[in-house]
Amino acid sequence: MLVLGYLAAVLMGMVLGVIGGGGSILTVPILVYLMDVTPDVATGYSLLIVGATAAFGAVRYFREGLVDVKASIMFAIPSIIAVYLSRAYLMPSIPDVLTTAPIEITKNLAIMVLFATLMLVSAAMMLKKAYGKSAITAAPPSEPTSPKIALIVIEGAVVGIVTGILGAGGGFLIIPALVLFLGMPMKNAVGASLFIIGLKSLLGFVGDLQSGIELEMPLLPLMLVATFIGMAVSTKIAEKLDGAALQKFFALFTLVIAVFIMSKELM
Repeated sequence: MLVLGYLAAVLMGMVLGVIGGGGSILTVPILVYLMDVTPDVATGYSLLIVGATAAFGAVRYFREGLVDVKASIMFAIPSIIAVYLSRAYLMPSIPDVLTTAPIEITKNLAIMVLFATLMLVSAAMMLKKAYGKSAITAAPPSEPTSPKIALIVIEGAVVGIVTGILGAGGGFLIIPALVLFLGMPMKNAVGASLFIIGLKSLLGFVGDLQSGIELEMPLLPLMLVATFIGMAVSTKIAEKLDGAALQKFFALFTLVIAVFIMSKELM
């Protein structure tokens, strides 16, 4: 299963590089189901793996002028604060067993079910917009207005909390926010998403180190190598896909993984 896990990590790097999200959607299930890591620890490992891989991929998009640094920073600041506080203080305070009656709900079960639920909501939003009368990618870029700036800051904080609890890079929430609220073209949103994910995930992992997370060797270095390989391969794939195709693939991919996690945990 370990070999399959590392191969899946290569795929994760490719997905993250092509669509600017979905890395954590794959990373947490890979660590939990293939590498036998508990969900609460897997969320911390995911921050390191996804954050480092996203930062690696963001460099290419930045060089191509596809990263709107101003919009990214506006989103990232509240997100970074929220994810750090969540990992350093919120997660360690949550008990391992949340309820025992009428059914037992553990911290790990709640993490995975909440993870899948948010993915389903995000996928539904993106699919509705992608197949609607006005596709996101057809809309010209526009400067954010004051209400949109407020929304993007709030969204950044929400994504930060989600990242802190679930170990998710949040690309499946960041991209809809950038595209729907800021009118950002899909490829620019991918670059901005990688930049934001890299910043907040790596800083969030600092909160894990502060709370005393144990680092498993050689699992983490090998996972990082595998995801970097996938990210490098993705540079060739991304150039051949247009924004509309990326948007639809991202939404469908998120939907499939969400259904798998939900069925796995509840059946």
